[in-house]
Amino acid sequence: MKIIFCRLKILPYTVSNYICGRNPVLEALRDNKEVSKIWLQQGTRGELEKEVRRLSKERKIPISYVPKIKLDKMVKGNHQGIAALLSPMSFVDLEDLIPHVFEKGNPPLFVVLDGITDVRNLGAIARSAEVLGADGIIFSSENSGQINEEAVKSSAGALMRIPVCRVKSLVKALEYLSASGIFLLAADLDGEKPVYSLDLTEPIAILLGSEGAGLSVSSLERADEKFIIPQFGETDSLNVSVSCGIILYEVTRQRSVKGVQ
Repeated sequence: MKIIFCRLKILPYTVSNYICGRNPVLEALRDNKEVSKIWLQQGTRGELEKEVRRLSKERKIPISYVPKIKLDKMVKGNHQGIAALLSPMSFVDLEDLIPHVFEKGNPPLFVVLDGITDVRNLGAIARSAEVLGADGIIFSSENSGQINEEAVKSSAGALMRIPVCRVKSLVKALEYLSASGIFLLAADLDGEKPVYSLDLTEPIAILLGSEGAGLSVSSLERADEKFIIPQFGETDSLNVSVSCGIILYEVTRQRSVKGVQ
């Protein structure tokens, strides 16, 4: 079936990755196309809603139930109560990525994003992660920004080169990382240890939260260690993408000294 692309008024940078209409969206889901998000009209019932909900749950794709008036404003044309965003990139399964990284021989290094919604920060973090040798980025489909073309642009293409895992439950992902022998290190303003005092040559995942709310309670509870980047100025905190670059540089420095990366 030919996919019909729609023009969404809310996204001026590109329109080619958006589709609307019942059959086109269902076909995209059934054909395992990389769908980042679905908008479904409130009150939708019947087989369409059941099928979209089932496929979205299987694929870990977030659904937003919105009023018809919002879809009318978002989409030019007959949307039939449904629209979807196609991702410009492919995601990988965490369960496949972890053993693959261990097989490479070097200690794994992951970046876990908790509640970071700004796509430019997502892109900048991916850029630092790819340049500084991270093995993958992990984020939740429910409380993070969309991986769209603006994010890819902000990453200078790094999002197309580094493995990215989109998980339904960040809590379960953290528990799986921990069970796999990966230490969870949380960047937190209440942390007592400076980042350079940690042993970053072991298998680790760096947990980063939003600049406003920080890491969620559930993420902090599962962290093996909380740390801080020492700050001497009066500004409350660093931008999260800047913090990521500093932390990953320290990881790279320590591993280079020990010859493990």
